[in-house]
Amino acid sequence: MKYSALALLRGALAGHRTWTPAWRSPEPKAAYDVVIIGGGGHGLATAYYLAKNHGIRDVAVVERGWLGGGNTGRNTTVVRSNYLYPESARLYDFSLKLYEGLSRELNFNIMLSQRSHVMLAHSRHDLESIARWASAMHMHGIESELLTRAQVGELLPALDLSPAARFPVLGGLRQRRAGTARHDAVAWGYARAADALGVDILQNCEVTGFETGAGGEVTGVETSRGRLRAGRIGIAVAGHSSVLARLAGFRLPVTSYALQAMVTEPLKPRLDTVVISPGTGAYVSQSDKGEIVIGGGLDLFASYAQRGSFAVLQSVVAATLAMFPSFSRLRLLRHWAGIVDVVHDSSPIIGPTPAPGLYINCGWGTGGFKAIPAGGWLLAHALATGRSHELAEPFQLERFTTGRLIDEAAASGIAH
Repeated sequence: MKYSALALLRGALAGHRTWTPAWRSPEPKAAYDVVIIGGGGHGLATAYYLAKNHGIRDVAVVERGWLGGGNTGRNTTVVRSNYLYPESARLYDFSLKLYEGLSRELNFNIMLSQRSHVMLAHSRHDLESIARWASAMHMHGIESELLTRAQVGELLPALDLSPAARFPVLGGLRQRRAGTARHDAVAWGYARAADALGVDILQNCEVTGFETGAGGEVTGVETSRGRLRAGRIGIAVAGHSSVLARLAGFRLPVTSYALQAMVTEPLKPRLDTVVISPGTGAYVSQSDKGEIVIGGGLDLFASYAQRGSFAVLQSVVAATLAMFPSFSRLRLLRHWAGIVDVVHDSSPIIGPTPAPGLYINCGWGTGGFKAIPAGGWLLAHALATGRSHELAEPFQLERFTTGRLIDEAAASGIAH
């Protein structure tokens, strides 16, 4: 069914009894051309682009829980492409461009709101850094705008710019095309579109092992719902990437950490941009429901728990209130954590693995949501053709043996 205003009217006149499920819940088949492990944004996007771009529709997406129940449903929904290095800038701007046309392409409103993204400068060193950053973005063909202290104040009236401010603001860097998108809608839109093209989405289907052939190539997966044979297999499981890699017999340069976020009770529109402060370790936006969404840095101890420590929660809240004192009257509604897959250079891994027939999309760390369209598009290309696209070429596993790292760890500050 094509979603439209007319379809909504027809549904209302029929008492909403004519709506069909957005996607099927099929029984697993014995074999597929491609099996994708991970039913989050990256896995679903991979399945969709395999079917749309390459005509490969005999595909299964295998998810151990429910669709979008991992990091896709646990992030802070920011999309942007203000990166320093050319490889990263091209990759993330490609993703942002895909986001800009995604609602129309999927026939599903992902609620993209390009409300802009502002990075604050709290010192002269910060001003020099954002000036360098803005110049690099212009060289990469990505718009950016340096803001004075007065311009930041006009854009963010709730920000504390008083002489007694704990974190004085000297300026900022703005990307107007950045903003937020609805995380659930991105997953649901890709799932519905992939299903319409014939992809099987298998929920509550945990992968427990891999089946290999005589030459060591991966030929299938063992799951809680039986064995699935496949010509090629893709992994897109974020924080559990190293777990799946061990099952396949190799190690990844990935460490999993908890990344916290929280929301307050809703209030009237007060903040119409995404604000990030690398100097304080906090970033803030306001959701469409009116909640203030707050996030910060990693809990710096390895963990697979979807919860964070009180110490990080406390420091992030303190930094937020120092910048926006009026928010001190708000009550926190809830907080949570996702499991993020951090690589030493804070750049992703997209492409083949040491196990023939097995391909991976991982290492996005704290910035996986904004990369969903690009990550799915590029993994689909690798699965369909057996080789990496030029955009993904710098992000191969081999860079950890050649030393050609893309060190966004230092360049991007907080990579949300």
